[in-house]
Amino acid sequence: MIKSKSWPFQKVLVANRGEIALRVIRACRELGLQSVAVYSDADRDALHVRMADEAYHIGPSQAAKSYLHIPTLLDVAQRAGAQAVHPGYGFLSENATFVEVCREAGLIFVGPSAEAQRAMVRRRRHGVLLGRRGYRLYRARCQMLRMIGGLPR
Repeated sequence: MIKSKSWPFQKVLVANRGEIALRVIRACRELGLQSVAVYSDADRDALHVRMADEAYHIGPSQAAKSYLHIPTLLDVAQRAGAQAVHPGYGFLSENATFVEVCREAGLIFVGPSAEAQRAMVRRRRHGVLLGRRGYRLYRARCQMLRMIGGLPR
């Protein structure tokens, strides 16, 4: 087990729900970090809410008004004293603006930088355009995987 004192943060807001949030909460526990769950009306009794060290209500069941509502998430992070935000998967995990807003609020975003996220979006768009024009994408995909450490050189 890694001692929590070696981390630049001690408390993590988990900006997700369900099984994804549970996995992050379990990882925090294993690392000696405190976890803060968020939940909508629909998730009030969900397991991730009970498993986290703290839990905060963030709004109605519609994701746009709860899990995707950045001002509310930042408010909860501040109220809870979280130093970091883990987006989980989906929702805000690939939102470069969210990364920047977290950084501006003094929070550590646990995930790829805004620059890396924008680069991946550009690469995806470029791949789609090449595919539409009939180019084979195998070589481009291998090159991209090598860049991010997924394939040996």
